Order: sequence, then C-alpha cells, then structure tokens
Amino acid sequence: MDVFCRVVDNFGDIGVCWRLARQLTAEGWPVRLWVDDLASFARLERRVSARLPVQSVDGVDILHWTLPAPDVVPHEIVIEAFACDPPPGFVHRMQDLVQRPIWINLEYLSAESWIDTCHGLPSPQPNGIVKTFFFPGFTETSGGLLREPGLLDARNALQADSQAQADFLARIGVPPRQPGERLVTLFCYPDAPASVLAQELANADTPTLLVIPDGVAPYLGAGQRGALRIARMPFVAPADYDRLLWCADLNFVRGEDSFIRAHWAGRPMVWHIYPQDDAAHVDKLSAWLDRCALPSHAHDIHLGWNGETTLEGFAEQLRYALQPEPWAAWVQRARGWSDALAVQPDLVARLRRLCLSRRP
Repeated sequence: MDVFCRVVDNFGDIGVCWRLARQLTAEGWPVRLWVDDLASFARLERRVSARLPVQSVDGVDILHWTLPAPDVVPHEIVIEAFACDPPPGFVHRMQDLVQRPIWINLEYLSAESWIDTCHGLPSPQPNGIVKTFFFPGFTETSGGLLREPGLLDARNALQADSQAQADFLARIGVPPRQPGERLVTLFCYPDAPASVLAQELANADTPTLLVIPDGVAPYLGAGQRGALRIARMPFVAPADYDRLLWCADLNFVRGEDSFIRAHWAGRPMVWHIYPQDDAAHVDKLSAWLDRCALPSHAHDIHLGWNGETTLEGFAEQLRYALQPEPWAAWVQRARGWSDALAVQPDLVARLRRLCLSRRP
C-alpha cells in the first residue's frame, strides 16, 4: 500500500498519515509512506531522520517525496491523503499496470451530514483509473475514525491507576501534580485566546497545571501565576501524546489528529478547528457540536475559543463550566460520546472492507 502525504500545517496531516500507516502495517499490510517534509515528520517521530531519502520505522517504509519523485512500482492500493495528488510519473505507472491499483482519496474528517452520501463514491479519472472518495466521520455510514486495536483497554487501565499516570508524566518531563490540582493540556493555533484561558485558570478556585508543547502559545511562559502553574514540554511520540490526553482532566486540541485522539481520551475537550478563509470551518465546527450534543456551556466555550463569540463571553462560560455541577455534566457527556463512537468499526476496518469490495 502506498500512502501519500503533503505536510500542510506542520503536524496534523502527517500525524494522521503516520498513525494510519503504522496501524495498517501492524494489521499485515505492506506500507510505503511518501512524505514531502521530513523535518516536520522528525519532530513528531524522533526515529525518523530528515536526511534519509529512504528509511524504515516500525515496519513502515518511508520515502522522501521529492521532485522528481522516486520511480517505483505502485502497490495494489494507493491512498492520497487529503487530495494531495500523487506525482504524475507514479500515476502513469499505475495506468500501465495490468492490474490497476485501487486508488483512494482519504479526505479530511467532518461531521457534516453530506459526507455520508459521498463516502465511497467513485470518481473516474481521465486516464481510466477510478478514484474512490473516503470520508472519515462519526457515523456508521462514514469512513469512521482511526482507533488502534486495544487502545481503549490501555486507556482504561491508565486512567484507573494514579501511580501509573504519575510515573508516565514524570517520564515525559511533566512536573508532579500537586494535591487537588487539575491537569489541562493546550495545543492550539496562534489565534486562540490562550491568554484569556490562562487568566481564568489563574483566578480559579481549583489549582491547575497547564501543560503546553514547545512552540505553542509562546507568550505563556512556564511558572506560577495565581492558581495556575504552566509547564512546557517537548513534542512527544504519538503514543505518549495519547497517554498525556488520557491523564488530563481537560484537553485543548487543534486540527484533526489531536482532535481524534482527544475523543478516545473520553475526557472534556475544546477543539480549535483549522481556520479557513471562506469560514467553511465554522460550518464544520457547528456540525460537530450538533452531533456530539455537549452541554450548552461546553458548546459555547467552543464558539468562543474559535472566535465566534466575544472574549468576555468565552471567559464567562469557561468560569461557569469549571464549577462542580456543570463540570460533572461535561465529564459525563464526554465519556458517553467517546463510548458511543467506540462501538462503531474503526477507520482501518472500514478501509479494508472498501478495498476488498473494489478487488476484481
């Protein structure tokens, strides 16, 4: 299987593709992952070298997608992530094969209802090869969500073991939590009102440890301010990022990869959706909010975090949400939403089913 990835916003696209490639390999598929930006990939996965044009990590063959692209024989399944268009020479190779590959266009995740009718639709290309649309989503009739086998069992075990959580956090460089201190993670785009968040947490009755990856909201320096303690940490491997989300009480996430992973944490989260010039992201955010049916205060926090309400309104809703009764309602709904998604087949299972149906 060939998986093509162009790195657009540093980590989201390659984060999804790397998780997909590793899961496909673990389930027995030979995978060749094409990446145009190895430097960004290496920040996410430290075992990747930005200098090697060909390498292998966890059984995945990784190729540097250069111009001109390496000339190799396509595998029987080709996945272009997020309409990135494989190199013309590679597509010509696909066309010349006696048994033409199954060509999948893995689209961006969306909760909008129209994707259910478009998922799995064929798109005949001028060269005679049929490309198939694959839309990840939150319904049985979509492409589903990435979820590795055993992931939720591992989550449940860690969340039930406070000592294991403490040991893990120490291993990745997070300072020990103080008694009664909530743990919040922050991963956002530059336009997020992170200063307002920090101020509200600093003024809150409950102390908070806010963990921020290096390079995110750089104006928030490490240290103590009121009830808030800020800790900086380096980027960690995807599996460790999952565990960090599992340990946290509240996760602020962005884009697509960390957004999906926060669902599997089963904890309250706030999503910073990737902004688009035509404001299409607002419709996507609203569709997800409607589908997951959060309590009204959690719903409004998302709108404020994404610039759809005033900063004063965002601060007020956050202040209210952290009070015991509304917080308990948010916690309950977050776990219920995660559990409801967990009974559906995962993305790789649905991808396998689709590819088998396309074989002659």
